[in-house]
Amino acid sequence: MQSLIYQGIKITKNSHQVFEDELVVEAPLQININNEPYTVVMRTPDNDVELVRGLLYAEDIYKSFNHFNFSIIDTQNTIPTIVNVSIPNNNLGKGYVNKRTLLSVSSCGICGKKELKDVEISGEKFENNHAISKEKIHEMFTVMSSFQQNFKKTGGSHAAAIFDKKNQLLSIKEDIGRHNAVDKVIGDLLQKKDLKNAHFLLVSGRVSYEIVTKAFIAKIPIIVAVSACSSLAVDFAKEFGISLIGFTREDKMTVYANPNLKTT
Repeated sequence: MQSLIYQGIKITKNSHQVFEDELVVEAPLQININNEPYTVVMRTPDNDVELVRGLLYAEDIYKSFNHFNFSIIDTQNTIPTIVNVSIPNNNLGKGYVNKRTLLSVSSCGICGKKELKDVEISGEKFENNHAISKEKIHEMFTVMSSFQQNFKKTGGSHAAAIFDKKNQLLSIKEDIGRHNAVDKVIGDLLQKKDLKNAHFLLVSGRVSYEIVTKAFIAKIPIIVAVSACSSLAVDFAKEFGISLIGFTREDKMTVYANPNLKTT
């Protein structure tokens, strides 16, 4: 269930009228690991397996490509409210030690981190030798937009999409949270064992540092956003060798990091 009908009053300059509006669903999901509570995320119900898989991958809790045991523990009105993931102790990553102790809201990436050092990410920097035309970038956004059915109905959901080097769509997911949408597409490709082909990450909103780190961990070298990029997102992208592009609208875009990306 991704949307619900609510009644509202639409007010204009000369009139007001009662009408029914379709709103994007925001609902909590408690994630347990080995039957112990780990975190609560606010998300749009659907693709919960992909969401959890992508989140645990990005948090360095479960990096294995093997299948994991996912089960629904409780529901409310058919919507899962508590799920459990069973992971052998020897497969738990270091991120589990720094487990979140706070609510992970749909719009904030740093909320829930225990200490500032938990923000640090390490890995081998990308070689910045990517080539892409601005026309292809806009074409990919057109493809992503064509699949944003929940946004078309509600106007309230974000989307993330992953494309390969040939600009072919690999996955697209929607959610009320920008970070959740990214977790879902990464989790989807993990489930399909196709993450190695990810090359472009497109997001429908702004880019924060955590979206950049999720892309880096998933080895996605190019991020393209409809909206703005935060200062920390640009700093991280420069450090990681990620090509970061924002304000991609109509025939315009702004390259913020690693500008030797060719936009011919």
